Amino acid sequence: MSNDPSILVLGGGCFWCTEAVFVRVRGVLDVESGYSNGQAEPPSYEQVCGGRTGCNEVVRLVYDPAQVSVRQLLGIFFATHDPTTLNRQGNDVGTQYRSAVYFTTPGQGEEARLLIAELEQGAVFNAPIVTEVLPLAHYWPAEAYHQDYYEQHPHQGYCAHVVGPKVAKLRQQFIDLLKPGAGA
Repeated sequence: MSNDPSILVLGGGCFWCTEAVFVRVRGVLDVESGYSNGQAEPPSYEQVCGGRTGCNEVVRLVYDPAQVSVRQLLGIFFATHDPTTLNRQGNDVGTQYRSAVYFTTPGQGEEARLLIAELEQGAVFNAPIVTEVLPLAHYWPAEAYHQDYYEQHPHQGYCAHVVGPKVAKLRQQFIDLLKPGAGA
């Protein structure tokens, strides 16, 4: 197995939520909020929120496969968002909030499809999984003020009531995958 970092891009609703979860995971070297799999020109946050770019709010994970597997990352992903609601996560509604795995290697795509099949077979969710699994296309970083948003604004209303519970779920269900100090 190579020790070179790998890249995986995930759409799980608002990128503030997904970023706050994955910055705490052992082996994740970098997490960046961004936009992907839509128009071929860099969009603004306002354009993406308008729902006309086809872009999804995502996080780009750079991870060390020697420390955390794509399977483990996907397990966290499916446990910390609702993969059964089409174009919606809670009160966030629109195609920009769709559940998605955007892979950079065929193996990542296959792993995502296998895990979805297992979750479906095990009836883990009360509805079918609607997560799209596609190759990564047209990725752009989000504006600087979106990066590390939860870390900078933990008491802001959305962060406290929506992001915080996702981080708490990570800490409860995946304690063995947390970075040192991330469990407190």
